[in-house]
Amino acid sequence: MSRLDFGRRVHRIRIRGIWLRWDVRTTLIGVALALSCILLAFLALVSGDYPLTLGEVRHALFSGVDDFTRTVVVEWRMPRIVAAIVFGAALGSSGAVFQSLTRNPLASPDILGFSAGAYTGALIVIIVLGGSYLQVAAGALIGGIGTAALVYLLAFRRGVQGFRLIIVGIAISAMLSSVNTWLTLTADLDTAMVAAVWGAGSLNGMTWQQTGIGSILVLLLLVATLVLARPLRQLELGDDAAQALGVRVEASRLILMLLSVGLIAVVTAAAGPVAFVALAAPQIARRLTRTPGVSVASAALMGAAMLIASDYLALHLLPAMLPVGTVTVVVGGAYLIWLLIHEARRLP
Repeated sequence: MSRLDFGRRVHRIRIRGIWLRWDVRTTLIGVALALSCILLAFLALVSGDYPLTLGEVRHALFSGVDDFTRTVVVEWRMPRIVAAIVFGAALGSSGAVFQSLTRNPLASPDILGFSAGAYTGALIVIIVLGGSYLQVAAGALIGGIGTAALVYLLAFRRGVQGFRLIIVGIAISAMLSSVNTWLTLTADLDTAMVAAVWGAGSLNGMTWQQTGIGSILVLLLLVATLVLARPLRQLELGDDAAQALGVRVEASRLILMLLSVGLIAVVTAAAGPVAFVALAAPQIARRLTRTPGVSVASAALMGAAMLIASDYLALHLLPAMLPVGTVTVVVGGAYLIWLLIHEARRLP
């Protein structure tokens, strides 16, 4: 059966006594974003200094013949494409959770300092300990979760309010950015250059080891986030209203924050701190779907589309190959300016 819900076409389906509802516009936008990711993935597979046809790509993927074309497609281009889609989904979903919890479109792991914390943890391992990729990943995870715990504790006062969380996060982010700069300046030149390039947020040189481990962790965290994201709608109504509806407010908030920080830490460990995707993707998805709140699934699809499009632009359409984080900063900065102007005009 279907009905109009606040001017929207909403379908309800009963399966074994359970009612499921889905919105037609949101579903269509989700399908369009998924198809965009697939199209961009095929475009990235055939583009480059060694151009290929779709037939050659299909032959490299399914023939099993170990030749140079297969190396280009499977070993060089596929890890980067998979990383762009999966890591973009992680960034978009993480931003959606934080913007829902704080009820503020400016809230994202970039603004709240969690990305900076993950970057600090990874830098300590890279510069001070000289660790391997897995050690860098562990450092980023510990740094991100540690920063989240610090921000949460400092912002906690009979509960956590969105505005206070943002202010504390901005302060911690500024402090950690100074620490990151100091670490980079005190390192030897070669290590500092590696850390600086990685710190811009890059998918260059992505291998199956990095992509595979990161993608598995992201998918596990993403599934858990989607399963546990149901209280977000009630939390957007305020803590009192959510408690009246039976939501365990602080427990739900803490679990969702930990999952989101985990997503950011995994991406930061694999690709560096890719900025602004987590900020822009949820709000762009919300405006496309015209939903009253931020949808985690829609934000994940939008984040995937944004990151793979930005990576294609950075790799193929600019005069020089740039880290993908450079492109996302430019696009995200323009979006942030527009958002600030838009929010300012809404004020009386």
